Amino acid sequence: MPNANLDHAFVTSATCPPGRSKLNFYDYAIKGYILEVRPGGKTYAYRYKDLAGRQCQYKIAKVEDLTPAAARKQAEKLRSRVATGDYPGAAKALAHSIRPYSELSAMHLADAKLHQRSYSTTEMYVRRHIIPKWGKVRLTDIESRAVSQWLADKRSEGLAPATVEKIRVIFGRSFELGARWGIPGADKNPTRGVVRKPLNNARERFLSAEEAARLRVAVAASQNTQLQHIVGLLLLTGARLRELLDAKWENVDVDRQSWLIPTSKTGKPRHVPLSAAALAIIESLPRFKDCPWLVPNPDTLKPFVSIKHGWQRAIKVAKLPGLRIHDLRHSAASFMVNSGVDLFAVGKVLGHANVASTARSTTRPCWLPSRPARRNRLRPKPSPAPRAGFGWFAGRAPIFFRVGLQGTGGRPAQGRLSAIIPRSRR
Repeated sequence: MPNANLDHAFVTSATCPPGRSKLNFYDYAIKGYILEVRPGGKTYAYRYKDLAGRQCQYKIAKVEDLTPAAARKQAEKLRSRVATGDYPGAAKALAHSIRPYSELSAMHLADAKLHQRSYSTTEMYVRRHIIPKWGKVRLTDIESRAVSQWLADKRSEGLAPATVEKIRVIFGRSFELGARWGIPGADKNPTRGVVRKPLNNARERFLSAEEAARLRVAVAASQNTQLQHIVGLLLLTGARLRELLDAKWENVDVDRQSWLIPTSKTGKPRHVPLSAAALAIIESLPRFKDCPWLVPNPDTLKPFVSIKHGWQRAIKVAKLPGLRIHDLRHSAASFMVNSGVDLFAVGKVLGHANVASTARSTTRPCWLPSRPARRNRLRPKPSPAPRAGFGWFAGRAPIFFRVGLQGTGGRPAQGRLSAIIPRSRR
């Protein structure tokens, strides 16, 4: 490469030879300071090596935008910065490395697909709500104030507060993962500065004896022949709908009166005690050849994708508007608590991660009698007779939870449901 004194005279007269795409001239005095001459114009630049030993070139200015003297001063400043480890192209390279949110969301979804059971829900929220707004925006350009306004607009559109909160959580999770993976621009989470309004989406819906009787008749008349078995088992076990729909015969131990749920919402297996009434329902279930599922779809011999249509029809016939399938789980929990089973044991049966979740699910319905006064636990007392709480209906006689309160001080022995029998047989 030719060397020269890059003064005004040389810069003005320098040309690119015919047939060459460019020609670089290096300054005698300042190492790395060059004049890049092309057929279309001339440019001042500075070359240096970064920490990895790679050669980098930093553009100072075009010749027509800066005088040779001013360009020389800039080159001297750049040389001083490089000598102290302040590389001029680092900030520019970082700016170029910051990608739009759409790329971060793609990495987020790829990770969620490996670990999340509810991946389809996360993908739906990202595709339907987040990408249309932030997909093309660079990560560093997403500000907390703009996110707050966007979430407020979502609430104004009529989305439920819990839905808006779910969107915020998924959006923030993208930045948490990006910061963990070292993605440029993801170190600042814009959702952390968003003020969250308290959610009040708790529902207290419990079945009374009369309502359960109407529901029993409605599900028995349903076109879905498995619906009556599903609803009965849900109310007797307190299981989640998907846990029951995915249940297999191999996990039901009739001799031990136990049902193993290998994978639950908390990611841990658990055993659910089976009462006599629950076992009676299981024994009456239709069996299909080479079908491992407990309550499969009779047409496909696979687990139901949804029982929504049959359920909606049943609650309409039973005149129970707004009743959710999950309300059966809450009702089962309250029946156990009001029969004397402690919250810890109920939480174990339901598969709750903490007692607070169980307490939210077991609010006593107003139609149930209040508990007797707390017994003095400092002095052992004889075990009282089992108490009864509403469970399910079988035939004409109501079924009751029979909870054996064994041990001293009236404490239930691990909250075990000893039996569920019709009143007419007691």
